[in-house]
Amino acid sequence: MTRSQLISQIKQKRSFLCVGLDTDINKIPEFLKTYPDPIFEFNKRIIDATADLCIAYKPNAAFYESHGVKGLQSLISTWKYIPKNILSIIDAKRGDIGNTSDMYARAFFDEAASGMGFDAITVTPYMGNDSVTPYLKYDGKWIIILALTSSAGSKDFQYIETPDGHLYETVIKKANTWAGDDRIMYVVGATKSTEFTGIRKYAPDNFLLVPGVGAQGGSLQEVCQYGITKDCGLIVNSSRGIIYADNTENFAEAAREEAKKLQQQMEEELVKAGVI
Repeated sequence: MTRSQLISQIKQKRSFLCVGLDTDINKIPEFLKTYPDPIFEFNKRIIDATADLCIAYKPNAAFYESHGVKGLQSLISTWKYIPKNILSIIDAKRGDIGNTSDMYARAFFDEAASGMGFDAITVTPYMGNDSVTPYLKYDGKWIIILALTSSAGSKDFQYIETPDGHLYETVIKKANTWAGDDRIMYVVGATKSTEFTGIRKYAPDNFLLVPGVGAQGGSLQEVCQYGITKDCGLIVNSSRGIIYADNTENFAEAAREEAKKLQQQMEEELVKAGVI
């Protein structure tokens, strides 16, 4: 998906919502466990219920890999089911170099090799450009670099002072030399909303993937106040607050209701910012 296609989706759906598919077999409704692939059946119904309200889906690789081969098949089936006009993000947070990084890229980007061809992947940049450039070999794919996270442990490293600002600022400045805002996004946690103003100095037009709204306590309004751009520039993720809104046979309808609430709030912010 190109940058212009992504912006078009945002304007068309009046939304910048990403639904996180962190599907835990222990949290899905009991009746689904009679299906041959309960995880995929859960995801399928969530996608059917929310596809007109969101512009991205983000499966978290760990929730699938933990089930071995069966889990990977659930992930492949999920990727194939995501509508192709919706951004598909694999939240893998890979961080290695050389041939290893090449293989990670192949696993998630090369459909002929693995059965998956996600539009984007989250990457840890700690090992430098060698941990990012292998993914850039795949034309049209997005690399979403971890910059500033919502976790309490973010203060351990991300705020270390360097000659070029905090470490997370150094990461953004350096990564912007590897590719443009049509290939690179950054992960910035919603609970760090006041830092968005500074981040926008270094990444004025890059899209930011923002987890942490809802269950983790982040404020959508504050994220938009400090981070929204003329093209929106935000992809705000919600996982638990949507997919686990209900644990009965009505779970998909409940998920839609929660997604709709966020979409309506996002529409207000897009209008306020003059994006739509």
